Amino acid sequence: MSEVIVSTTSRLEGRPAKEYLGIVTGEVIVGANLFRDLFASVRDIVGGRSGAYEDVLQRAREQAIGEMRMRAATLGGNAVVGVDLDYEVIGSNGSMLMVSASGTAILV
Repeated sequence: MSEVIVSTTSRLEGRPAKEYLGIVTGEVIVGANLFRDLFASVRDIVGGRSGAYEDVLQRAREQAIGEMRMRAATLGGNAVVGVDLDYEVIGSNGSMLMVSASGTAILV
């Protein structure tokens, strides 16, 4: 698969869309780890950043964007514009995190 360009803007400067192929999404749900939660809450009490959560967020975001890119390529697109990233805590006790990426697949 060739590289699919991803942009939060509505168009790519100097590269007009030849065809709009539709909305594409990528979703990832990750579960929270008990020990990571414990250490993160301790860090929150004493201040500082939670590297464990930052790593999980980064991986989940990259996976969601990767899934969205694959869906765009499947439609024949080589770019996704108007990309929006959303984060949501889900589960009865907020034990899971959902990261979703959505945008419009286009052919440039």
